[in-house]
Amino acid sequence: MSTVLGFVGVGVMGEGMCRNLLQKCGLPVHVADMQAENVARLAALGAVTSSMPRLRETAHTVFLSLPSIDQVEDVCFGAEPLIVSGGTVKTVVDMSTSDVPRTRALAKRLATHGVRFLDAPVARSREAANNGTLLITVGGPADLFEAIVPWLRCMGSDVVLCGGVGAGQVVKIMNNMVLLSTVNALAEAMAIAEAAGVDKALLASVLRQGSADSFALRLTGEKLAQDEFPEKLFSTAYALKDLRLALDLAQASGITPAVAQATAALLDVACASGYAMNYYPVIYRLLRA
Repeated sequence: MSTVLGFVGVGVMGEGMCRNLLQKCGLPVHVADMQAENVARLAALGAVTSSMPRLRETAHTVFLSLPSIDQVEDVCFGAEPLIVSGGTVKTVVDMSTSDVPRTRALAKRLATHGVRFLDAPVARSREAANNGTLLITVGGPADLFEAIVPWLRCMGSDVVLCGGVGAGQVVKIMNNMVLLSTVNALAEAMAIAEAAGVDKALLASVLRQGSADSFALRLTGEKLAQDEFPEKLFSTAYALKDLRLALDLAQASGITPAVAQATAALLDVACASGYAMNYYPVIYRLLRA
């Protein structure tokens, strides 16, 4: 019997990821999402429009790209569960950025149903999702990683096994902690330079030529310089969610991450100020004000 793949969650990042999987894997891909138009675009490329009941009776490996562990748990064991007795699903791959203890607990619960699990959150940008050049950090058993990695390489140019279940989430969360804290520093630099009479676009250009150059600068510098923070990019609310995951890990480790705490506080104010759905470098506006 041919392997059938499933993909749940084809939003800002998931649509590009699923498109690359569909076009490169050579296998049937069943797609489910609450937004019918997202699924329709993939169906036009050959994906099979699906539902949870159909997925659990058809797909063998299912990839999830969802906002948080809340949705991941609900998809697996909620009102319309993916995992049922007698179902076809044998492997779940969570590509969301999810809480580490709950990820590990989910893996144990899935195992009681005979279902194996990898956490495989993604890093970089929406453009990288569309181009298939994501960084994917994976946690789980090595043998399962080797079985799944060809499909992950359809979506990412860099796929790294980081350790056991949850390790992929830890590495991704630390990646985002560093990114968000760096963007906070860039936003502060832009605000200070502008207040001192220096054009912030010029500042961004010069920083790219110096020791302050970084992926964060190249990713967000233009938006910061132009004061453009659209919706439907990595939002302030999502950024705050990820940073809180980092703070939870720090607290569990007995570490006080002062820089991350300050960035989280600023993101929190930005959400309360009506910027929750804007691209997260919008924190610049609070600093400039």
